[in-house]
Order: sequence, then structure tokens, then C-alpha cells
Amino acid sequence: MSSTDEFIDLGDRRLRVRRLTPARDDGLERTVLVFLHEGLGCIEMWRDFPQRLCDAACCAGIVYDRTGYGQSSPWPADPGVRYMEIEADLVLPRLLAALGIEDCVLVGHSDGGTIALNYAATDPEPLRAVVTLAAHAINEPICVEAIARARTAFATGDLRQRLAKYHADVDGAFRLWADAWVSPGFEPMDANGRLPGVMVPVQAIQGEDDEYGTELQLGIIAGKVGGYCETRLVPDCGHSPHLQQPSYVLSEITRFVAPLALAG
Repeated sequence: MSSTDEFIDLGDRRLRVRRLTPARDDGLERTVLVFLHEGLGCIEMWRDFPQRLCDAACCAGIVYDRTGYGQSSPWPADPGVRYMEIEADLVLPRLLAALGIEDCVLVGHSDGGTIALNYAATDPEPLRAVVTLAAHAINEPICVEAIARARTAFATGDLRQRLAKYHADVDGAFRLWADAWVSPGFEPMDANGRLPGVMVPVQAIQGEDDEYGTELQLGIIAGKVGGYCETRLVPDCGHSPHLQQPSYVLSEITRFVAPLALAG
């Protein structure tokens, strides 16, 4: 844990939060970038990307361990297959309120991107825009197959050991994610019901070689959201565009955020 980490008590759970300050303060009041990690992620697994984006956009940032991941507390009750909707509808609004964030852009990777879209669908007051990295609007066969391979690697390979250094309850974190995605009929969100309610600008980014989804995800997001959406399909890139093609992704997000960054 970093010395800058803190725990935010929401009553039924405690979430680990890290506040980021941009390297340069231009004296202007700017929006806050809030980062939502992937299904097996946590603060550390973003590496230095959040800080680099905050520096480029001159915006403060918040990175946090979602419920059940990293060093945050476990779910008070099993959320089952609806964990992303519950995080978006009941947890994220309380966290933003507890942090006093009244103006933000969400940057979400994979599950975090889906949570960001679920949250945006309620047209919340603090939200200015959404950036998704490899978000899932639907559950494709390629994703189910990839997660089945991950389950095997967790049970028989070294995946559990590699993840254990990041998560206080590595088994709980893995089960929450993997069990939901391979459940019969599981969908990460109600794309038809929710995406039309997303009125803020959206930038959807995905790797051309994403092992968990195809460019169909970009088409569904762009085709169904209620407001402006731009998409970027990144060549020579898998499921983590911000880590695999960081310079391109950093420049694209900075360009997208720049006209939206001034608060007020």
C-alpha cells in the first residue's frame, strides 16, 4: 500500500482509495478522473497509467479498489451475477458523495468500463463523460472461452499465486468474476435498456486482438448510447489498451477529455 492510500467507510464496506495530483497545476478548476479497474484488477494493476493521464490532462484523479478486490472489504452479501449493476447503482454514487466529487469523468477498464456505462445510464449529476477500455456491452462466446481458460489456470497453474499479491481475498475476487461470466445466460449489462440512457459523451477504446471480446462491443456501445460516442479500435493490442499501446491511448483520451475537463 502507498502512503497516500486511505480507506473510505461506506457503512457496509470499506474501499481503498488513492488520490492523484497532476504534476502541473494550471490554476483552473478541472474535473476529476475516476478510474474503475478490470474484473481481476486493483489500484496497482493500473500501473502508472492513471498518473500519466492526470498529468497530461491537468486533472486530479481517484483510483480505488472496487468491492471485493485489492485491499477493499468483501461484499457484505453475495451480489451474484449482478455485481456490476450493483456497483454502479449503489456503491459508486456513495463513494463519489463521500469523496465530495461533484464533477467527474469515469475511465473504466473491462468490467470497470461496463460499470461506468451502467452508472452513466442513470444520468447522474456528477458525470461529465465516460471513457471505456475494452468494456463489455454483451457476453460473447470468445469471452466465455477466455474465462474458462483462466479458471483452469487459476486452479492448476500459477495464476492464483500471481493474483494473491494484489488481493486480500484472492479466491473471493476470482470467484466473483469468473463464476458470473460463465453462468448460463449471463450478460454484463442490460444493453438495450441501459445504453440509450447514456447521454454524456463516450469514448470507447478496444484492442483489435482483445482475447475477451470483438469489435462488436464497440458497435453496440456506439449504436445504442443516447449521446455522442467515438470509438477507437487499436491495432496490435489485446485486452489492455492502456498498457499495451499506452502512448496512443494516452493521447486519444487526453484529446477527448481536454474540451470537457474544465469544471463548471
